[in-house]
Order: sequence, then structure tokens, then C-alpha cells
Amino acid sequence: MNTPPPSGSAPTRVLVCDDQALIRMGLVTIIDAQPDMEVVGECGDGRTGVDLARKLDPDVVVMDIRMPVLDGLEATRLLAGAGVAHPVKVLVVTTFNLDEYVYEALRAGASGFLLKDAPPDRLLHGIRTVAMGAALLDPDVTRQLVGRYATRIRPTDGAPEDIPLTPRELEVLRLIADGLSNSEIAATLVISQETVKTFVSRILTKLNLRDRVQAVVYAFRHGLAS
Repeated sequence: MNTPPPSGSAPTRVLVCDDQALIRMGLVTIIDAQPDMEVVGECGDGRTGVDLARKLDPDVVVMDIRMPVLDGLEATRLLAGAGVAHPVKVLVVTTFNLDEYVYEALRAGASGFLLKDAPPDRLLHGIRTVAMGAALLDPDVTRQLVGRYATRIRPTDGAPEDIPLTPRELEVLRLIADGLSNSEIAATLVISQETVKTFVSRILTKLNLRDRVQAVVYAFRHGLAS
């Protein structure tokens, strides 16, 4: 679990986008109650969310998927997708009945996702994680949300031997795609968490990937996960 930054650090500026007023109010209340966070704006549709994000330059946008005017998927693509000059960190919130959108949300540039019914501490942990530049894949649902729709991902040509990773790095990548955390990967492979972090860093560098989220997408696209 992440801890708040030292006293004196600037608070993490958060924009909340959700079309359900009660949920949005709850998110704002939880986030604003944290000494290391500040809600700088809120809205109920994706178009306004994009406009506010560009105007307010938040550290993190908490983005619902299904919203009017412009859905969260397209809003995420406009804020964090390929070719965006100054991408914004987006943490997508979703529910099980919207899980078909999660893979596309990750491809659109989201830094991670959480379930809407996640406890407050997990939401706050997610915001802090994304704000620090790391990716957040909820271990409880990664296999269900990404794996369930893996058949929709068009595999690229080429075999695993064409991927520029060592056998050990491939093994770590497969475990990442299975939704395992660094500590779980360390336990599975009987290595230290620091060694796992080194492997993850090497994988991202070799494959020119931005974060753990893109690593999961890469694994599925190259037939390394099921």
C-alpha cells in the first residue's frame, strides 16, 4: 500500500468524471479527505472531462467508462492515447457488467483500472500509484477482465522466439499477464521482489512499453497469455 508523501509535498490533483451524481460525490468526498490529495474538478460526461483535464492539468483523472456526450473510452483516448503530445494519467473505474470495455480502455492509454465497488483504501492506493507514474492492474480481476476478451485481440504475426526477451523475462511477462503482483511473482519464482522489479524494468525497456498495463496487452497480442 502506498503511503502519503512527506509533509510539504504538493497534493496530488485529481479530476473526477462520473455521470452518477451519488458515486461522483462519494469519490470526491473520499479523495478530498486525504491530506495528500485535492479534487480540482468534477463532471458527469466525457466531453467536459476532456475539456477540464486540458484546462486544469490534473495529476490523475478518475474516469468512468459509460458516460453521456462522450464515453470514458474515447475521453481516455483523447487524453492519454497514442500521439497525444502531453498525455494525462487516467485511472478507469468500471463494473463487472462493463468489463467488455476494459481491454479497449487500456489500449486507449489508461494507466489502470479499478472496480467501482473497490474499498476506499484501494481507490486511494490506485490514485497514488498512477500519480507516481506506475500502472495499476487490480490483481483480483485482471484475468477475468482482460483474459475473458483475449479472443477479441488479434494476435500479431511471429512466434515467442521472435520476442527479444530471455526465457526468464518471458516467464515474468506471462505472470504479469496473469495478474500477479510483484510479491506474488517473487513467491512463484522464488526470487526477491527487487529482482522482479529489475525484470519488469528490463521487459518494458526491451519491448518499448510504457508500463505494466501495456505489458499485459502485449502478452495477449503475442499469444503469451490465455
